[in-house]
Amino acid sequence: MRREFYCLIYNPNKFPYTELKRETINGSRKYLTPDGFAVPSVTTILDATKSEEKKQALREWRKRVGEQKAKEITTEAAGRGTRMHKFLENHIKTGDTGKPGSNPYSIQSHQMAQTIIEQGLSKCQEFWGTEVSLYFPEVYAGTTDLVGVHDNLECIMDHKQTNKPKKREWIDDYFLQLAAYALAHNETYGTKIRKGVVFMCSADNQYQEFVVEGTEFDKYTDLWYQKLTQYYNQFLE
Repeated sequence: MRREFYCLIYNPNKFPYTELKRETINGSRKYLTPDGFAVPSVTTILDATKSEEKKQALREWRKRVGEQKAKEITTEAAGRGTRMHKFLENHIKTGDTGKPGSNPYSIQSHQMAQTIIEQGLSKCQEFWGTEVSLYFPEVYAGTTDLVGVHDNLECIMDHKQTNKPKKREWIDDYFLQLAAYALAHNETYGTKIRKGVVFMCSADNQYQEFVVEGTEFDKYTDLWYQKLTQYYNQFLE
């Protein structure tokens, strides 16, 4: 189905995307790919190769706010993000986000989605798929929020919610995710994607957009390959 709205095009038949099944194998979450392999997710690899500095920062934050409060914050953020993603998916597929109802968290998530639509998705010319399962044969897999064309370049895109606005230097992992998904898409579908965009909205409805492309995108591609090598070296030990 090819359908236009708000001068945008949703064209889900451009590539034969298929949803990948997930299973827990020996205590580890794996994607089952069409080539018969069970491979780790992008986020699993990033978590396993996280620097000691980042691990320590997370431990210190949990200690500072307390375990119970930390759990409440992360649970609320996850729920807000899930709702926001659903509203955005509805918009991309149908042109209508759907109604938030009376739940205050749902209303907040709906407002955040509207902000991303107006300030971020409005720069896209075409959408090829949302919540797209991607895999690099025999190596890894994952799910990206959006694939399409942003400012006239084919692109991998992710929607992110945040408790408060972030600095660019804090979100290297997001750029690594984009690079990983682009490599998988290029390998499987023969594309040449070298651009990623993060559409981010904070709980108080402040919008941020982070674009990584060209030589900077190549840098994150190289860093992702380093993460893969580190992960599989650990796995094989």
